[in-house]
Amino acid sequence: MAARSKISNLKSRTKPPREPFAAALAMLARRPYSVAELRRALQRKFPSHPGTAEAIARLRSLGYLDDRKFAEQVASSLARNRAFGRHRIRRELKGRLVDYRHIEPALDRAFEESDERQLLERTIDRKLRALKLPLTPRKLQSLCQSLLRRGFASSDIIKAVRQRPELKPVAEDLDLSGVGDDAIRE
Repeated sequence: MAARSKISNLKSRTKPPREPFAAALAMLARRPYSVAELRRALQRKFPSHPGTAEAIARLRSLGYLDDRKFAEQVASSLARNRAFGRHRIRRELKGRLVDYRHIEPALDRAFEESDERQLLERTIDRKLRALKLPLTPRKLQSLCQSLLRRGFASSDIIKAVRQRPELKPVAEDLDLSGVGDDAIRE
């Protein structure tokens, strides 16, 4: 009998909110959202509820929802913690439906904090530790492709690889012209 009351207690505490504002607050308590991302989630949860737009407007006026702050936080976090380059962070922000006007300033601010070139060097160091020697042209090409996926510019990757003494013999023989920015752009 006691087990049933615990289960019913849990169920009563986890009832979904009946209004968009309460649902939005619960969602924002779990993780940050961009304005458009939260709007889309609320419209999915409350398809024809007239209070969705009001909830978004109220959250914006309270300062809980701000695309500029959100973009800066996400860009900074991805640069510092995940070692992503400028192109990948831009793609991530677009994927999270951040207003396009806030993306470039957020990227500039994120890379004021952490230098993209140093980030690239640290990422290459980490990747080289994981590579098994001897280094072959195929492994070098794979390394360059993984750096492109992380969002670094191909010209920066080629310069960094060619400056490394341990990569120089393989890098000089390898044609890196196939490693282009076109592969990572939308």
